[in-house]
Amino acid sequence: MELGDKLKIYGIGALLTLASFVIAYQFVEPAPPESLNIATGPKTGAYFKFAQRYKNILAREGLNLNIFETKGSVENIARLQDGKVEIAFVQSGTGNPDKTPGLTSLGSLYKEPLWVFVRGDGSDALVDLQGRKIAAGIEGSGTWVIAEQLLSRSGLNVKNTDIRHLAPRDGAKALLNGVVDAAFFVASPESPLIWELLTEPGLSLLNFSRHQAYTKHHRFLSTVELPQGVVSLSRDIPAKDITLLAPVATLVASEKLHPALVALLVQAMVEVHGGGTVIDDPGQFPSTQHGDFPMNEQAERYIKNGQPFLQRYLPFWMAVLIDRLIVMVIPLIALMLPLSKVLPPTYRWRVRSKIYRYYRDLKEIEKAAVDEQDLEVLDQLLNRLDAMRNELLRLTVPLSYSEELYQLRMHSNMVRETITTRSEAVVKGL
Repeated sequence: MELGDKLKIYGIGALLTLASFVIAYQFVEPAPPESLNIATGPKTGAYFKFAQRYKNILAREGLNLNIFETKGSVENIARLQDGKVEIAFVQSGTGNPDKTPGLTSLGSLYKEPLWVFVRGDGSDALVDLQGRKIAAGIEGSGTWVIAEQLLSRSGLNVKNTDIRHLAPRDGAKALLNGVVDAAFFVASPESPLIWELLTEPGLSLLNFSRHQAYTKHHRFLSTVELPQGVVSLSRDIPAKDITLLAPVATLVASEKLHPALVALLVQAMVEVHGGGTVIDDPGQFPSTQHGDFPMNEQAERYIKNGQPFLQRYLPFWMAVLIDRLIVMVIPLIALMLPLSKVLPPTYRWRVRSKIYRYYRDLKEIEKAAVDEQDLEVLDQLLNRLDAMRNELLRLTVPLSYSEELYQLRMHSNMVRETITTRSEAVVKGL
């Protein structure tokens, strides 16, 4: 009987606990995948090289990064939308969040200056290139998206200028061979191609003297100052201070990116880009500024506040497991606290109710016997009391409640004495 009572009372608590687990599990994120896909750009570009560094960093945490070569930012956005990749490098100024719902920025990574190299003497205005041959990046690349906007703003188009779509390496080759008069490149200052062109005799770098006008019209652009001699002090390259326009490289994520991987990616971004470049101060990137897409809330929090608490002290996968378990444990604790207060009293009430229900009959028998004059009725009351006594002999309760059971038996004997005394008084005519 004791085991049955416990099963009834605590079984209900177990069922409630199980139900809370089932409900809480609906809100638990699935375990993060062991691989991730990223769209970059051409193998010769900075995006591809940075992706390789990301791959090595993520591999330390057991996450495999699959790198997909593309034509550039426009194709990368398309791959994010069609679900072929979860993350991609995207140059600011190439995206339109109104047309690409669900894409978010994990942060801007570094400034990517627009380098316009011109054969011969330098120039201060794009309008000076009208009527000349220009290599302006392949269609679908971030370089062409930026070049098209700036050329159009300066009044240059395919009707008045020979604009050619060439990949970065092909554009540089055409420029060096005199096939084109100018070439556009959007690239990190660390790009070997850019350094090669900066040190090439006969080429000059266009100085955007009207940079403020451009940044007013194109908010995704910022200005970059290239100090005299920063490339080579011994050769005085560049020979004067140069002002460049620069979008930023951003890491963009689709809705398919598992939330648990955001912190890991931000950690890799900090490791790769946090040290700064010739034009970026240390700690300036990754940043929540300058991107086309809305910031991912988790990424914004991690960039501002650092790694999640658990990941500062535990391996990534262990920290993720604990985070997932917390979602299960919190409702369990919330349920167990009231159950721990309710179930023991309920069990005590259940056991004592078996004893206390006899007191109702016992009081009824005693009350009926007090003034009874009929011996037959008194005998019936004794028979009821005997039946109760037999039931009490078979009644089992937990050892801790034995005292109350024996008290009930003692009280039943007291009522028996009352009935016996009353019967003797009736016989004597009292």
